[in-house]
Amino acid sequence: MHQIKGTKRSFFLCLGMTILVSSIIYLRARITASEPAESKTLEPSNCRAFISECKGFLPSTKNGVEWHLHDCQVESFILNGHLRCSNMIEDLHFITKPLSQEEEEYPLAFIVTVHKELEVFVRLLRAIYMPQNVYCIHVDAKAPWEYQKAVRKLVSCFENIFLASHSENVTYAGFSRLQADLNCMEDLVKSKIGWKKVVNLCGQDFPVMSNLELVQYMKSKEWRDRNMTPGIKQPEHMKHRTQLQYKEITGVHVVPKGWKLKKGPPPHNLQLYFGTAYYALTRDFVNFVLKSPVAHDLLEWSKDTFSPDEHYWVTLNHISEAPGSHIDGGWAGAIRAIKWREHEGKTHNGCKGHYVRDICIYGIEDLPWIIEKNSMFANKFEKNTSPEALDCLEQWHRNKVLSQATVVIKLSWLLATQRHISGSSYFNSSAGI
Repeated sequence: MHQIKGTKRSFFLCLGMTILVSSIIYLRARITASEPAESKTLEPSNCRAFISECKGFLPSTKNGVEWHLHDCQVESFILNGHLRCSNMIEDLHFITKPLSQEEEEYPLAFIVTVHKELEVFVRLLRAIYMPQNVYCIHVDAKAPWEYQKAVRKLVSCFENIFLASHSENVTYAGFSRLQADLNCMEDLVKSKIGWKKVVNLCGQDFPVMSNLELVQYMKSKEWRDRNMTPGIKQPEHMKHRTQLQYKEITGVHVVPKGWKLKKGPPPHNLQLYFGTAYYALTRDFVNFVLKSPVAHDLLEWSKDTFSPDEHYWVTLNHISEAPGSHIDGGWAGAIRAIKWREHEGKTHNGCKGHYVRDICIYGIEDLPWIIEKNSMFANKFEKNTSPEALDCLEQWHRNKVLSQATVVIKLSWLLATQRHISGSSYFNSSAGI
């Protein structure tokens, strides 16, 4: 009998403790759920600190305090198939409101061609993203399926970002690279967003100018009615690219067709120019490219040339009837900060990272040169070889973007906060601004 009473007491005691614990958990959950999102402290999880070489590019901090990144697992956010879009947008720190009226009234269009470096692409996209702009993402048809799936998932979370309606199997220096941009242009002219100019990027670019600075640069007296296609009359040592016939080995490389088979002259007696494959183009010029017989004939003629995107845009921009043409433009236009190996000792003091195809993959010691040059974008970055360079430039850029804002800054827009080295207390009152 005493055993039965003891058992009952134990049962009711356990039941009472269970109810009490459950009630506490429930109340805490209710309180947490009722707190405004803005009041929550954004605490990094397993994040590295910025290396000492980066400190000179960040706002000064008090002794005993250091900057820490919020997200060190960007790819895992995208690859996690269970995350809601609202969570993903907030956790990846995308800016969700126009930061100024000037930017809102001058929307830009972006064409981004990607095939690898998923994390670098995501960080590029969030750096250039503004809700008033529009973005066409061209994913190389030969990119791994998991990569394509991840990009599709990210893009699906935004009304103003979309995938190109047709995907090319892009070959380096091939016509397919030019066609990828044209596919996006076909899509962008149908957009309901009244974008003013379009800029093209690759997935390993990163912005140096803020969106506001891009807008102000595009609207400047020099460029407001003009296209930006840096280049010059085709130099003698580049003429083999358009005088010989080439064929594209799909997805691999471009090789001469036959034994030095020569091409005929360009259509309409066009003077060929040579320049960068990157540009900033007016909407009227894009319509000209898509509809003009001259542009169409040059495109057809260019299909068996080497790296046609390096002569197509700049040649068309030297036609007087092309909207926004810049006949005497030369190399004007701060499109890209690129360290070419052949320019070492002339325009730069060498690559502090390493060269790939004679282009510098930036290291952190390249950042002073990039920032001082103040081009629209810098190229190129890699996650695995020099992650610190991208970490530092990204935080420097976001600090600048938010410091120029004329709206209230949301905590979720911060990429990093400050932390006491000896403790785990994070504070956000002025972090990242």
